[in-house]
Amino acid sequence: MRRVIQILAALASLAIPAATAVAERPTGYPRSYDQLIAAAQTERQVVVYANADTSEMAPLILAFQRRYPGVTVRYADLGSNEMYRRFVAESRARKPSADLVWSSAMDQQVKLINDGFAQAYASPEKPALPASAVWKNMGFGITAEPIAYVYNKKAIPRPPQSHAALEAMLRKDRRALTGKVATFDPARSNTGYLYLTQDFAITGDTGSLVEAIAATRPTLSITTEPMLRGVAEGKLSIAYNVIGSYAVERARRDPRIGVIFPQDYTIIMSRIAFIAREARHPAAAKLFLDFLLSRQGQSLLAQHSLWPVRTDARGRRLPATQARPIRVGPQLLVNLDRLKQQRFLRDWNAALASGAQQK
Repeated sequence: MRRVIQILAALASLAIPAATAVAERPTGYPRSYDQLIAAAQTERQVVVYANADTSEMAPLILAFQRRYPGVTVRYADLGSNEMYRRFVAESRARKPSADLVWSSAMDQQVKLINDGFAQAYASPEKPALPASAVWKNMGFGITAEPIAYVYNKKAIPRPPQSHAALEAMLRKDRRALTGKVATFDPARSNTGYLYLTQDFAITGDTGSLVEAIAATRPTLSITTEPMLRGVAEGKLSIAYNVIGSYAVERARRDPRIGVIFPQDYTIIMSRIAFIAREARHPAAAKLFLDFLLSRQGQSLLAQHSLWPVRTDARGRRLPATQARPIRVGPQLLVNLDRLKQQRFLRDWNAALASGAQQK
């Protein structure tokens, strides 16, 4: 269940008491950072809205609190659309809200930044980041997570390794796969809409693949978990465009699931973070953002398959020839144009309707 939690309370027995510990400035940071640490300890807390699972974030939050004793992390694990609506409503009503907003809904994050909800911050970690991961010193890509497809090993013993091979399999085995294919519903899932529009931007062959998927009368989902569960249980044979970090974690525990990162191209999404313009604890927010971007923070994220955006942090990566990162920047706003969305979803619904009529 999604909920707001106070991580410090849950991990109090493991934390270092604030009264007996001193926060040290990270190596290589400017001396002025000591003032930021002092200000954050005066603020005493940072409120984070995010959609990375609480269980995956607990080790990182504990490590942050050990580094900066006395700064409590209040972490709200929210769905991306709920997070967007809640943050905007609270900010406009001038109610207490997030100090740092961190979401996989990349286009929504860029819109919030573009609409003036973020403040600029020149993080000391910025030189270690790819240029494509930072926008206007406001939006910071924290992860580099591949978008995959997941299959049931018993149902599909020889899985397709590319988009073209996937389409060929869907067409060849359409009758056997009818009702056994799943993907995000772009009409109800912001992330699903983002990934599918990226597919179309990368190759014109996506239209043909969508037709092949539609012909199987697919199950449409708004989150990754039901797709992973359906594939594991055999109710589904394959799920397309799932979030790879969740898929890899599930596959580690469940041998029934296989994960494919398409060899022709694999979309790489990033969870974007920004500091709220009206943050009530701005110093603590800066500390937490810097920790997310640090080598230690990135390595801790990688332990839970949240692949690091930094190239000098331990973690799995795909070859540059295979990876297609979604750049953090204003081009993401194009997908939020109302007329563009309406045209895209009209074509999507037409493809589904055509597929449903096939015998």
